[in-house]
Amino acid sequence: MTTDLTTEIKQRIESTIPDAQVEVIQGGNGHFALKIIAEVFEGLSPVKQHQLVYSAFADLMSGANAPVHAIDKMDLRAR
Repeated sequence: MTTDLTTEIKQRIESTIPDAQVEVIQGGNGHFALKIIAEVFEGLSPVKQHQLVYSAFADLMSGANAPVHAIDKMDLRAR
């Protein structure tokens, strides 16, 4: 299930940010780390960058039984 979820997160980010280079690293118990390089981050504040990324999979983080519990680290860089 976690591998499928890792793939799902990656695909959703790539759909939201088409030029992105995305790496999703599985932690444990619904925890993940993200490394994303994308041109769209250029000129955006860190908060706006994070909001853009979270918008791709926010539904996976909502609710009592959400499959994604936390993003422990988000390394975002402009291309």
